[in-house]
Amino acid sequence: MNNLISFAGIFVVLLLAWLLSTNKKVINWRVIFWGLLLQFVIAIFIFVIPIGTKFFLFVNDMVVKILDCASVGTRFVFGRLALPPGSRNEAGEESLGFILAFQALPAIVFFSSLMAVLYHFGVMSRLIKLFSNVFSRFMKISGAESLSVSSNIFVGVESNMTVLPFLKNMTRSEFCTIMTAGMATTASNVLALYVFLLHEKFPTIAGHLVSGSVLSVISAIVISKIMVPEIDKPETLGVKLEPYYKRSNNFMEAIIEGANEGIKMIVGIVALLLAFLSLVSLFDYVLSFFGNKVGDMLNLDLDISLVNILSYVFYPLTIMIGVPVSDAFEISRLIGERAILTEVKSYQDLAILIQSNAIKDARSYVIATYALNGFAHIASLAVFVGGTSALVPERLKDISSVGFRALIAATLSCLMTAAIAGTFFSGSSILFR
Repeated sequence: MNNLISFAGIFVVLLLAWLLSTNKKVINWRVIFWGLLLQFVIAIFIFVIPIGTKFFLFVNDMVVKILDCASVGTRFVFGRLALPPGSRNEAGEESLGFILAFQALPAIVFFSSLMAVLYHFGVMSRLIKLFSNVFSRFMKISGAESLSVSSNIFVGVESNMTVLPFLKNMTRSEFCTIMTAGMATTASNVLALYVFLLHEKFPTIAGHLVSGSVLSVISAIVISKIMVPEIDKPETLGVKLEPYYKRSNNFMEAIIEGANEGIKMIVGIVALLLAFLSLVSLFDYVLSFFGNKVGDMLNLDLDISLVNILSYVFYPLTIMIGVPVSDAFEISRLIGERAILTEVKSYQDLAILIQSNAIKDARSYVIATYALNGFAHIASLAVFVGGTSALVPERLKDISSVGFRALIAATLSCLMTAAIAGTFFSGSSILFR
């Protein structure tokens, strides 16, 4: 029954996107049909077909092994501070507990360098072109947006650099699509952080995060093309493009540049967490102050906060994507929290809920993993609108006009991907343990 609810939830999300569309009469049904078909094919390959399951587990194990390698440098630099909870080092010293800054965030530097090396040797370019050709051929989106969204499977806002020469002539629909894809997916270097947070209690988390990014890119194309349909003719429609990027001069330069980019990302994440956690706390204090006044007048105990409000907003959708009612409020709270406090805080809280057995059904945290797997939050909106408009300042008006719609579309895309995962959930499968 829950699987059927998740299946129905896919179409509920599509209906919501249509209700929010800028032009309900101009809908590209080819995008919707092929988008759903591609997602079902990928999901069946990963979750149902044995060879696909083995490939999923292989990817999961590879990511975990790579993350283990990343921890070597972290432990050397930070010593005892880098020890995961419950572990000891060679000297017999115990861990001081979980410290985000010294245990999880440093892995971003390693993954950024690894990605830079893969770009240097052309591995990433070939993968991006492979996905781009699939999206262009079957979904008939422009070459520029298919290339940009394909690179979002692996990187973040910097994906727009792959289509830099074509940004100035993009349509509003194309801008919405590339920003939606950016906010609906997770960059590979940040993926390491989530694996670190959840791997102990959810051994196959890495595979789910990778498959989630692939599925969410397709969801992003579908939802964005419903919410902001294409009414113009894109410059690169039907054109196959080569990724545009600055190649490092040598192997060592790639490592150094990648590490520097990783440091910048860590600083950005820390800054956002410091700012938004504090600002939301201040906003909640104001809400609580007035809520208590109203509660005293009505003789009610009102617990009002921004996250609580969003929890109730997302509660019906959480049930519709297939989360059991017993866990629906906890998961809806995580989704609401992600919209304000970033996915880092939500995944951290998800790990706590799993560890404390506050979530009763494995189905719930599996679906939550997919629903949270994206940069769909207010801070990210500023990053993607600001980052894209910085590349083409003359198009600031068009980019900013679709920015908030892209954020809503990205949120719906993550929920759609979660519903697809819920459709194929099987408690007996090793993939969901």
